Amino acid sequence: MTTSTRGAKTPAVLVLEDGRVFRGRAYGAVGETFGEAVFSTGMTGYQETLTDPSYHRQVVVMTAPHVGNTGVNDEDPESKRIWVSGYVVRDPARVPSSWRSRRTLDEELAAQGVVGISGIDTRALTRHLRERGAMRVGIFSGDAVREDSALLARVQEAPQMKGANLSAEVATTEPYVVPAIGEKKFTVAAVDLGIKGMTPHRMAERGIEVHVLPATATVEDVYAVDPDGVFFSNGPGDPATADHPVSVMRGVLERGTPLFGICFGNQILGRALGFGTYKLKYGHRGINQPVQDRTTGKVEVTAHNHGFAVDAPLDKVSETPFGRAEVSHVCLNDNVVEGLQLLDRPAFSVQYHPEAAAGPHDAAYLFDRFVKLMEGQRA
Repeated sequence: MTTSTRGAKTPAVLVLEDGRVFRGRAYGAVGETFGEAVFSTGMTGYQETLTDPSYHRQVVVMTAPHVGNTGVNDEDPESKRIWVSGYVVRDPARVPSSWRSRRTLDEELAAQGVVGISGIDTRALTRHLRERGAMRVGIFSGDAVREDSALLARVQEAPQMKGANLSAEVATTEPYVVPAIGEKKFTVAAVDLGIKGMTPHRMAERGIEVHVLPATATVEDVYAVDPDGVFFSNGPGDPATADHPVSVMRGVLERGTPLFGICFGNQILGRALGFGTYKLKYGHRGINQPVQDRTTGKVEVTAHNHGFAVDAPLDKVSETPFGRAEVSHVCLNDNVVEGLQLLDRPAFSVQYHPEAAAGPHDAAYLFDRFVKLMEGQRA
């Protein structure tokens, strides 16, 4: 429940499910909100973060202290709305400074009913989440503020992220087409599990006509567009609940069509191959995560947003129902699996975001790798 009243001087309270309390000022809408508390280490790209469907039902804590300095424009959003359930910043910009800015971040959050809090020690909150792990949280301001014990009880009643099946809540309900830029070379069926707008654009730049399909699409729906390749997108929720996308991906693997998945799509590929998934303690979120491409030895700085990971062996090639598979990418911070590839079929995936919105461009080559798979299949 929210109101759209801005309240820079309105007291606000953030309550974690373990009882830790932070007090600050309302930022954005005034009211109350609940979600999973996670932190993002990106120093830029807050618009892309806010509008990433993968953040559905999450309260994002920005580790960078100063947020909102470039305001909000109409070009950078990755979807049609803000998806975060709450927003936490330390020092919001008082006046935006960018020729592209159309309004302040505070105004945009309020207009979309996103309850936030500012003026708290986000460093202390981040350290708490690193030590205790991501957990449920509530933000309360205005008339929603009550005794701490009553607020804690509300937080502990909120649903957990583990076991949440959310992709259908953020995906398109109707198919649509993103046309190729220039000469059309390939057709790709993209299963939308929470896709970001820049992802089909990156494919379109390479001459790909992208047919974006709902998360509920069947194998028959996928092949109705006569695809040269199939793509599975990023998205929110627990991959252990995503039985339907896993079934569709297995259908694609059986046919041997070139396949590429990112983020949630990587976890879906892991499950399709028979690997398990698990929840990370506090996840990877930000645009500065070091990953090694084990096929080349190259180290990339990459953009991440995931709280779950694939449980696959790092030290051997695995036998799967679809041939041999191996871990192709690994996070250099904690050895989490960041990519998979099949050795006997044209399929691969990565856990991070190569579309670079926002983020570095080190991983853009992955779209070219997908194109080469389709070229090879056609030849």
